[in-house]
Amino acid sequence: MGFGSYDESEQQEVDADFDDDDAVQSSENSHDGEIEFENGASSDELLDRLQEIKDNG
Repeated sequence: MGFGSYDESEQQEVDADFDDDDAVQSSENSHDGEIEFENGASSDELLDRLQEIKDNG
C-alpha cells in the first residue's frame, strides 16, 4: 500500500452511546471564591528582574 492510501478495512467502529448518568457533571467541581497573592516585591523590582532575565537570555 502506498503512502497516503486509505483502506476501510483498517477502520474500527466505536460505540459512542452513553447515558447522561455516565457523563461528568461539571457543576460537581465548580468553586466560588477569591484568591489573593502577594509576592512582596514592588513593580520596579519585578521590572528590574525581568530586564536582568532578558539581558542574560
